[in-house]
Amino acid sequence: MPELQRLRADHAPAVLAFELANRAYFAASVTDRGDAYFDQFADRFGALLAEQEAGVCVFHVLVAGDGPVLGRFNLYDIEDGAAELGYRVAQHAAGRGVATSTVRELCRLAATRYGLRTLRAGTSRANVASQRVLAKAGFVPVDPADPADPADPADPAAPLDPAGFGGQPGTWFRRDLDDASRAAAGPPGRC
Repeated sequence: MPELQRLRADHAPAVLAFELANRAYFAASVTDRGDAYFDQFADRFGALLAEQEAGVCVFHVLVAGDGPVLGRFNLYDIEDGAAELGYRVAQHAAGRGVATSTVRELCRLAATRYGLRTLRAGTSRANVASQRVLAKAGFVPVDPADPADPADPADPAAPLDPAGFGGQPGTWFRRDLDDASRAAAGPPGRC
């Protein structure tokens, strides 16, 4: 049975294999990571672990029983009890409820382990499967996501297409996490 694990240094080879094997599949619905991502993977992976250690983000991998990564499920830009959710699932695991069940599990962890109150996630309008995952996991559409909008409107140098929808218009979704689940987690702490 697959297990959701917090990202560790020893996951690097499996994460790289996952990204390489699914690159074309992902590029059909989100912005391609580009060759530089793969050329500089070790440095980028180390930077992710440093961000996680600093409490800015929490990264997870869904690992199959025999070791390969089936998906990546991340909470990033953690601030003031809120975070953005991002995820991607291997092509061979898509359409089986893997994303839905894991997003639900990450929502539970976000409330109980990380003390978060709100999650936001985005998807392109063309990515109907991802919209279904978010709806089944309790997210509701709240705002349009225009690829011409900067990631940070206060920063004119911020990149366009902040959600990585491949230049396509999209939708932001939001889920307010259950108060009872957050209370059971105790006070918010370092992620």
